[in-house]
Parts: sequence; structure tokens; C-alpha cells
Amino acid sequence: MNTEDRIYQESLKVATLYYYHGLTTEAIAREMKFSRPKVSRLLSHARATGMVEIKIVDIEKALSPLEKQIRERFHLAAVHVVPAPELMGEVVWLERVARFTANYLNSILTGGETLAIAWGTTVSEIASNLVPHRIENLRIVQLNGSGNTFTPDNRYAASILQHFARNYQANVMLFPVPSFFDYPETKEAMWRERSIRQIIELQEKAEVLLYSIGSVSAGVPSHVYSTGYLDPTDLEELEREKVIGDLATVFFREDGSWEDIPLNHRASGPGLSLYRQAKRAICVVSGRNKVRGLRAALEARFMTELIVDEPTARLLCRD
Repeated sequence: MNTEDRIYQESLKVATLYYYHGLTTEAIAREMKFSRPKVSRLLSHARATGMVEIKIVDIEKALSPLEKQIRERFHLAAVHVVPAPELMGEVVWLERVARFTANYLNSILTGGETLAIAWGTTVSEIASNLVPHRIENLRIVQLNGSGNTFTPDNRYAASILQHFARNYQANVMLFPVPSFFDYPETKEAMWRERSIRQIIELQEKAEVLLYSIGSVSAGVPSHVYSTGYLDPTDLEELEREKVIGDLATVFFREDGSWEDIPLNHRASGPGLSLYRQAKRAICVVSGRNKVRGLRAALEARFMTELIVDEPTARLLCRD
């Protein structure tokens, strides 16, 4: 038996004794003639590789006061406020939100569905925290293109999508177009291509959308604003148009309007009406500087479900 198989078998046995039979780590160590640190490492390996799935069941289905306030105020199907100490800072808030989301996805995704994903800083962090879980016939599709003049390939977005695909053993459809076209006419021509239409139709039929809100001034910078996707002229235009955020690189104002923003005519992301029509549109947000954009997106009904850290949720409700 090679090393990998041995670790698998040992982890499986340790996990079975611990979770099914209720033995302590000390009792398992005696029974298997291992040290207690080795038992702990094997249990950690079992959880990290998806051999063990931990599910928390709220038997009373009770929302916290903060969750209830947000759900009722913005008419959402579900709200998940993730505990995070305010003093720990926004990097830790994001890590906790991403870890919660990664585990939550395992509990809601089902076979035969299509998951549409908008790449970015938040979704990249979620990808890093995914727990292996095979889902039969799951399809994953990229919501917006990711090429730009500084990085003309698709590696950043592709790595995120591929991580999701490997984790769920799913089929993935990448969207090999620029984030922003130079000319609206180029986008219009590209959108008539059958190969592109196929991807757009898959986006439109997706049962689950997963995305965040981009913000130019976020504490943990949004990728599209910090890595050369927008030139100074574009940023001046966004300021002139009073843009406060974006969903999959489609920009919106505080009143939720987006159709007449010129840059959106060159953007590869879907129109924001998609989020209103989706069966399940899950927006994952972390960070105080995203609150204005989040509030606008909530008022405009650009989501059905919100996952947010507690300090950001409190700021959202403070008015």
C-alpha cells in the first residue's frame, strides 16, 4: 500500500471511530497505537479532503435579530450574518465569510444544476476555502470575461472556475472574452457568435448565481479596480456617472440604475436584470466600504440571498 492510500485508510478509520462511535482522540490513539497528535492530523485531513462533512442544523430555524432585520427590510429569501470580531479587521472578516460560503454551497448545490460564477477577490477567497464534495452533473459557467490590456489571458478567472470545477468534479464553461471591449460594436458582433450565445444562454438558465459587489475603495481591493482592467479615463467616467459599485463588471448607481452608463455598453458581464430573474442569486459581501453599493443593490433587488460579515451587516442597518 502506498503512502497516499495508507493515509486515506487511516483517516477513514479515525474519522469513523471519532464521529460514528464517539471515541475520544485519546481512546483512538490507544486503539490504533498512534500518538494523539497523529490522530488529530488524520481528523483534520479527513475534514479537509471532504471525507467528513460537518452540518449545523438550526432546529428552530431562528434568525438572529440582525438577520431578521435585513431580510424583512430588503425582502430577501435568506440572510446569513457571519460572526466576526470587528477588531480583527477586514481581511479576517473576508476569510470568515468565504469559509462560511464554501461550506454553505456544499449544502445547497444539487446534481443537474448550473452554477454561474462572477470572478473576483471575494469569490477567489471562497474558492480557496472549498471543501471537496462531488455533485453529479453540476455545470459551472463564468459570468463575465476577464481579459484586459495588461493581462490578455484568462488565467486569474480560469483558476477560480477550475478550482470550483475540481472541487465538485463538475463541468466548467469559461467565457473567453475581454472584461471590457474597446468598442460597443465589437461586443455586439461577438454576442452574435454561436459559441458566445451558448455561454450566455447557460448564464441565463443558471439556477444559482454566486457573486460579490465590486468597490473601488474597498479595504480588501476589488480585483477589477486594482489590477489594470480600467484605465484613468474609465475611472473618470465612473466618477462622472456617480457609480458606487458593480456586479460582474457591470456598474450601477446609488438608485440602482445601470442601463445608460456608457462603460456598461462595453462590459462583458450580464445585464443586471439577470439577478432579479434568477431562482437563487447569492451575493457575498465583506467590508465596510462596500456598504453603499450593497445597500443600493439590495434596494434594486439585485439578489435573493445575502451572506455578509457581522460588522458590515451592522453598518448596513445603521441608518
